[in-house]
Amino acid sequence: MTGTSSFFPPALILVAGAMLLPLLMKKIRPWIYVIFPLLTLLWIIWLPTGEGAHLSLGNFNLVLVHKDALSFIFGLIFSFIALAGSIYSFHLKDTAHLCASLLYAAGALGVTFAGDFLTLFIFWETMAFTSLYLIWARRKKESYQAGFRYLIYHALGGGILLAGLVLHFQQAGSLAITSLQTQDGLGAWLILVGVVINAAVPPLHTWLADAYPKATVTGAVFLSAFTTKAAVYVLLRVFPGWEVLLVAGSIMTVYGVVFAILANDIRGILSYHIISQVGYMVAGVGVGTTMGLNGSAAHAFSHILYKALLFMGTGAVLEATGRYKLTDLGGLSKKLKAPLILYMIAAFSISGVPLFNGFISKSMVVAAAEEAHHSWAMFLMLLASVGTFLSVGLKLPYFTWGGKDKGLQVKKLPANMYVAMTLVAFICILHGVMPGLLY
Repeated sequence: MTGTSSFFPPALILVAGAMLLPLLMKKIRPWIYVIFPLLTLLWIIWLPTGEGAHLSLGNFNLVLVHKDALSFIFGLIFSFIALAGSIYSFHLKDTAHLCASLLYAAGALGVTFAGDFLTLFIFWETMAFTSLYLIWARRKKESYQAGFRYLIYHALGGGILLAGLVLHFQQAGSLAITSLQTQDGLGAWLILVGVVINAAVPPLHTWLADAYPKATVTGAVFLSAFTTKAAVYVLLRVFPGWEVLLVAGSIMTVYGVVFAILANDIRGILSYHIISQVGYMVAGVGVGTTMGLNGSAAHAFSHILYKALLFMGTGAVLEATGRYKLTDLGGLSKKLKAPLILYMIAAFSISGVPLFNGFISKSMVVAAAEEAHHSWAMFLMLLASVGTFLSVGLKLPYFTWGGKDKGLQVKKLPANMYVAMTLVAFICILHGVMPGLLY
């Protein structure tokens, strides 16, 4: 590997952490688990803009680090949520779970900073296989079954992506990551299909709503952040202005909301809302204007924050009560007051309430559709916003924390879970009050 002194790949810091953890004493393992994402975050901030860390692999020259404004924004939020997720998971004793979460985050960062398609593909598959453990680690029959279906979907998506990359290389003679056009042939379209599977674009979305609610309490936080948003990053990098994405994304915004309103599983509701919110990002890519692309990236940044907090809040309910269905919950407002307050910060954020981080980014995508004269898309997005508040801002908190007290026994939550939720909630508010920090 050459040129690594200033361009050491951020992903490899997390890989090193995952390799080191099993060798450490149990008492210090959680602390080291948190330190490695923190080091990664600081390294990404310090990392110079440009290209480096070249690796020769046969006839291919892999570029492990390509940092520009887009990769920096995604790298920053991926590393931050890896840090917040590690704090939320601090109490875990399952070393394999800790290692899998670090490797999963490393995969997302590897995709983000990849300077060529082969490097991107290697880290893309790393995400698929390491995230699987976060589902299976719950050790329930339904988790094993959902994980197997998850694996089939991602193996299929990876195969389609690889086929597209091979055809693209045969046509272009290069694996450099560049924007593709609709006329670039079958290879480009296969790459698109491989990517939109990870973006959970209907009808290729069922793996997400099936698997995420069945993951571990802490694993779902990581799952909510990386796979779909890494796919959005690739769409921004490779497929800007593809109008098919505007159509697909606009439909996604409403599709996810409808099924979220019908869902009974608290994390199932949030999983369908991942599909809806990613729809805004996909639509922004499809609009293809500067406003649309910037709005898509900004909404990915915002979404990773508030969606992680939503899963942390509902995860706290599951951890404390062992229940996850709305019909089994209720009357928890006094027993789990802090998780309710922190959850509502995320609920206001996803609903686009002013002074919370989702307001600016969602408005950017909607405005981009309006400026490009796609009134139908703007209407669907606004309709989805109403449905989002009804299901995430009203339905879920009312049936979980409000209503009749069903006498549920609530166990004490680890302090680290509150620390993580408070940290993410603070950033949601800070980003909403001071959007200039990002924009």
